[in-house]
Amino acid sequence: MADTQALDEAVRFTSELIRIDTTNRGGGDGNERPAAEYAAGVLAEAGIEAVVLESAPGRANVVARIEGTGAGDAEGALLVHGHLDVVPAQADDWSVHPFSGEVRDGVVWGRGAIDMKSTVAMVLATVRSWSREGVRPARDIVLALTADEEDSAAYGSGFLADRHAGLFHDCTEGISESGGFTFHAGPGKRIYPVAAGERGTAWLKLTADGRAGHGSKVNRTNAVTRLASAVSRVGEHQWPVRITPTVRAALTELAALYGVEPDFADVDALLTKLGTAAALVEPVIRNSANPTMLEAGYKINVIPGHAVAHIDGRVLPGGEEEFATTMDELTGPDVEWEYHHREIPLEAPVDRPVFAAMRESLLHFDPGAHVVPFVMGGGTDAKQFSRLGITGYGFSPLKLPEGFDYAGMYHGVDERVPVEGLHFGVRVLDRFLLGTHTPATGGER
Repeated sequence: MADTQALDEAVRFTSELIRIDTTNRGGGDGNERPAAEYAAGVLAEAGIEAVVLESAPGRANVVARIEGTGAGDAEGALLVHGHLDVVPAQADDWSVHPFSGEVRDGVVWGRGAIDMKSTVAMVLATVRSWSREGVRPARDIVLALTADEEDSAAYGSGFLADRHAGLFHDCTEGISESGGFTFHAGPGKRIYPVAAGERGTAWLKLTADGRAGHGSKVNRTNAVTRLASAVSRVGEHQWPVRITPTVRAALTELAALYGVEPDFADVDALLTKLGTAAALVEPVIRNSANPTMLEAGYKINVIPGHAVAHIDGRVLPGGEEEFATTMDELTGPDVEWEYHHREIPLEAPVDRPVFAAMRESLLHFDPGAHVVPFVMGGGTDAKQFSRLGITGYGFSPLKLPEGFDYAGMYHGVDERVPVEGLHFGVRVLDRFLLGTHTPATGGER
């Protein structure tokens, strides 16, 4: 079991990583190198050799391998990955400075406290404790701390998958962010969702052309009007329900927890019976497309001949063809659309030993809880690593108090993480990664 020093280090590493400003502004504007060197140094102190791989000046990644005992060789190596970059933060909006890493009232504050420097810190603290205790995991562990996850991943996991695939040659499964956190779903109901899938990314650029002219004259081929009509249709479209295997498994287990029949013929009605737990499923039963940016014109009395919009689309596993066909229909004949950035959706099996091990490790430290699979609405570096044949899961365990807005911490103001949550996460990760778990019984689900 992780020692007291590991618990303390998880908190300290989280705070110190937050103080390293690794803001990713997109378009290649980022600098993860100081955080990468920090993590490599922390590993080196424990005798763990790490390599820093730079894809462009300042865009650095860290990879290290911890050899297992051989007991898990049949399963292949396990990839444990996390990103070092964070989204921007406006200090004036925060109660504390977003890059202070302040520890106050049992909470660590700052950008990255949840997404996802705390997970990186917990992993670093966990593997360092193994060196002190002289223990090794059952299977090889490959650590990958990446750049650029908050943009296209081109400088991070994409670079590693394309240019350094050999470092991951025997990895069969991987874990990363957005899973294993406490979701309070009513009196006595604590749920730990473990991600076994994620929607694909479909960022679109819409372009409308028309006849430029004076703003005072009638113009039936106004590019702005054409674009606005298409954007409105996209934004108001009601996408049909599509139930993937992972979502079906989640709904089945949640329905059992709430004592209701899982009626898949009317999923919206089923969700109303699941109380607050419906929030775990509702965002991922449909494709989605949300307009986010508009660009047109340069002067109020000039009708521009060109207008552009950007759409954040997310696509369910198996939903790519429906998404493209629907966008053709919604944009119409006067607006062209293209993929600005595209990544595939993922789905991972929930009947594998690795999922049972994650379930058991959580229930060992919170035996009254329930573990369910879920699909992430957004995306992670698992998409890039999937190109290497690595099956990805979301597992960054945290025990959270009631009222803690976990989802709101992602990219939000006053991002923070409870110290006790970090301690719980280290204990769970230690048990899971070492392979000291035993299969969970069906009754614990």
